Amino acid sequence: MTETLPDETAVRPEHPMPRAAGCPFDPPPALRELQAREPITRVRIWDGSSPWLVTRYQDVRSLLADPRVSSDTTRPGYPHRTAGFRAGDESRRSFIAMDDPEHARLRRMVTGPFAVKKLELLRPAVQRIVDDLIDEMLAGPNPVDLVEAFALPVPSLVICELLGVPYADHDLFQRNTRTLVRSTSTPEEVVTAVTTLTGYLEELLDAKLARPGDDLFSLLATQRVATGELSRAEAARMGVLLLSAGHETTANMIALGTVALLRHPDQLARVRDAGSPKETAPAVEELLRYLTITHSGRRRVALEDIRIGDVVIRAGEGIVLANEAANRDPEVFPDPDRLDVTRDARRHVAFGFGVHQCLGQPLARIELQAVYSTLYRRVPTLALAVPADRLRYKHDGIVYGVYELPVTW
Repeated sequence: MTETLPDETAVRPEHPMPRAAGCPFDPPPALRELQAREPITRVRIWDGSSPWLVTRYQDVRSLLADPRVSSDTTRPGYPHRTAGFRAGDESRRSFIAMDDPEHARLRRMVTGPFAVKKLELLRPAVQRIVDDLIDEMLAGPNPVDLVEAFALPVPSLVICELLGVPYADHDLFQRNTRTLVRSTSTPEEVVTAVTTLTGYLEELLDAKLARPGDDLFSLLATQRVATGELSRAEAARMGVLLLSAGHETTANMIALGTVALLRHPDQLARVRDAGSPKETAPAVEELLRYLTITHSGRRRVALEDIRIGDVVIRAGEGIVLANEAANRDPEVFPDPDRLDVTRDARRHVAFGFGVHQCLGQPLARIELQAVYSTLYRRVPTLALAVPADRLRYKHDGIVYGVYELPVTW
């Protein structure tokens, strides 16, 4: 068998690749072309390095579960997204940027509150939050920005309740999180944002030590920090991850999912008629697959030589696992560019796969099921308040979405 070895004189495709104008929900055309023609290939990223880009579903899923593939952002060859993200990876490194056994040790400390059975108990509270925010929206001005009035407050209120973070401080953590997920942020801006958030959370941990409550931060403070199992800084970095990931991704899924459904009225009608949150579950999975808002690939580095077909990824080489392309692989999802909320899309890799898959995915599902089963039923005349081509999409961040979503009813 002939091995595919790197040709250092070759012209590499630039990554990330632009989406096609007028096709905001689809992966970049160049990415899909590579998936069909050269599913494992070298690309060039911002620092001039050439990691491997992997685009087919089976290869992406296999490598995400392969212990020879590292998530450790400190390893040479790791393909950081930008200089800003590299600075962030260095200053806020948490368990998702580590390998086992350290990854498993730290992750276990916060697994309990995110267990499916425990989170199911939150479903009534999530539903109340959704209903209350819709009540406030309907009583307020029309049109309104759905991002600010609904999509962002829903997961922010929920994650604050779970973690024990005062929602009154939402402007601080939302503003700094936006800096962390924006690819145009400078290293200095990222470090400042990380410092602000970790300082805030260290103070909160001190407050929880003095007066613990029934929340995750109290658990970390009293059972991990007080015993010396975690330092204040380690617990705060863990908190930055949980707090930022806990609202940023779901908020963008709510807004972008609404845009997609408004642009596909037949699918919106099916979601509106689904009834309960549990009956909306298939639509949630399909929207997660179809939109794949973590759209810049999962980043890894090889620990050993890995052969995939005719390609050998050498130890120390970076890997970009394009989950947005994997979720549109026609070999796994027939007619993948069609939004079909009745499709069985549960095999998608929007939350990753393997030991590093998203810890908060059960919570995200509960929130999205509550939102999609309630918003369009209670506001059946919901419509865009501006032409669709005037919406501004987040091409400049690791989480895809819209900046604003003016709607009317």
